[in-house]
Amino acid sequence: MGKLIKGLIFSVVLLACLVSTGLPAERSFTTPLRTKEPPAPAVQEPADDPLGRSTPQGTVLGFMRAMGREDDERAVEYLDTKQPPKRAQQLARELQYVLDTGLSGSLANLSRDPQGDLGDGLPSNRERVGVVKTASGAFDILLERVQQDNDPPVWLFSSDTLKHLPEIYGQLKTPLIERYLPSGLTQNRILRVPLWRWIALFVVLPLLLLLVWFMSRALTPLLRPLIRRLARHEDEGAVKRIMKPFRLLVVAFALYVYAPLEQSALSQLFFIHVAETLATVSLTWLCLPLIDILLKRTDRTSRTASGRIAITRLVAQLGKGLIIVTGVAVILYYAGINLTAVLTGLGVGGIAIALAAQKTLENLFGGIMIASDQPIRVGDFFSAGAHSGTVEHIGLRSTRIKTLSRTIVFVPNGQLSIMSLENFTMRDKICFHHTFGLRRETPTNQLRYAMAELRTMLTHHPEVESTTVYVRLTALRDSSFGVEVFAYVLTTVWETFLEIQEDLLLHIIETVEASGTAFAFPSQTSYNATDAGLDAAKGQAIMKTARRWGERGELPFPDYTTKDSSDADSETNQGSSKEAIQVRTGSDQTTE
Repeated sequence: MGKLIKGLIFSVVLLACLVSTGLPAERSFTTPLRTKEPPAPAVQEPADDPLGRSTPQGTVLGFMRAMGREDDERAVEYLDTKQPPKRAQQLARELQYVLDTGLSGSLANLSRDPQGDLGDGLPSNRERVGVVKTASGAFDILLERVQQDNDPPVWLFSSDTLKHLPEIYGQLKTPLIERYLPSGLTQNRILRVPLWRWIALFVVLPLLLLLVWFMSRALTPLLRPLIRRLARHEDEGAVKRIMKPFRLLVVAFALYVYAPLEQSALSQLFFIHVAETLATVSLTWLCLPLIDILLKRTDRTSRTASGRIAITRLVAQLGKGLIIVTGVAVILYYAGINLTAVLTGLGVGGIAIALAAQKTLENLFGGIMIASDQPIRVGDFFSAGAHSGTVEHIGLRSTRIKTLSRTIVFVPNGQLSIMSLENFTMRDKICFHHTFGLRRETPTNQLRYAMAELRTMLTHHPEVESTTVYVRLTALRDSSFGVEVFAYVLTTVWETFLEIQEDLLLHIIETVEASGTAFAFPSQTSYNATDAGLDAAKGQAIMKTARRWGERGELPFPDYTTKDSSDADSETNQGSSKEAIQVRTGSDQTTE
């Protein structure tokens, strides 16, 4: 409560300073007094007219600023009149009083287009500022687009309006509130402001701010269920973050309600613009915690969908940036800045910025590609080049990876988006693949039995995909028989796979031992035998055959033919072959 009172006092003092420097003084019917007005939001004046008369709003604001500076000569330039200077200046003072006292309409809604509002039902060269109601009827305050000499066309208060201006001015009555106030409150002034206006300032604004406080306290219990339903859990911090911009929004509403109480049209416009600016800031501020609430809700509902979490976080960050940019653009629009020129300048400057920030933009678009294509998601274990680990966060610039060494690696998204990524988490099953050797002296039938038992064991294991099992003899090594075992394990969790793999390896060891053989170790075997020498009879027969090939010119080298040399040669060869077959057969039988 103490902070609120301090805030109220500060707000009252600030607004008092604004009003003391800007509120208009009271004027009589005969001689309207001119006062300095509060600074209105700046309107960018078109380059073709230094007085800002190229748009309807620029004409009205320029006229009222000139009157606020008591520059009657400059104010006359906004009137379409050929009256003498003194009479024209009197018309300017009367017009100012009419705009401040009897005008119905908001100056903030005046067109900023040089062509005016073409949809108001008036001729294209006319624009309605507002309506003044008198005892004799309602009068339109009009602007007219005219061209003076060879200058570009400008908007001026029309000659028809100025013709009826003395009649309108004479029929306007003193504001209702001033009729029933004591003369001391209306005639006495402080800083050229009537005393009753100061009293209203220090009474009405504090009441409005107190109303703001009571409204925020009353609406807090109503916001809690809404935020709880939105966030799907109780979050007191979210309520506090929502209430701060909400109070500012209510303050903007209070200023908007207070604006019509100002007697000066320019003062009303000033407070309306302040209220619109505060409302824009509060709404922009309000959207930021709402995005955080929705993001937390998505994270809780998507614990297993890590890719969705990454996309929502990226979209949330982009959404926050877009909301802030939109809020700034709206504030600039309320300030009267030509957004077209600003966007053009940003477009030219954006090219230079884009060239200077190529890597930043590359990382930004790389992050968008990773979040949209989802080659990796938050929580995935993957490998890319020299990096492997678990994805912890996918940001706009880089991706955060926790390695197996428990270190954190930040990889730029631009670099990551062009790398070949191996995502281990996206596997539907894990490969069990091992190669081992059995001892070289294992007999053939014993080797067949061992492999058959290994196939049976893997096929009947509950965690192994039976259709993918194969056990094959794949190599004849110097010291072992190479056996390859392959199958898919029905799990995607690495820790579970390690448990199943351990069980399978133990069963393989038991099966090999039960088959009567053993695993081979690297070794060399030497055989000692007595050499019986060469067979002399076979050698003489072969030499005789080769000599006949040479005499006939039928040597099979370098070109080989299938033509038989002779019947005798065939018999010799067949005899040699039979003897060789007998030798091999006898050797095999001896070995067995």
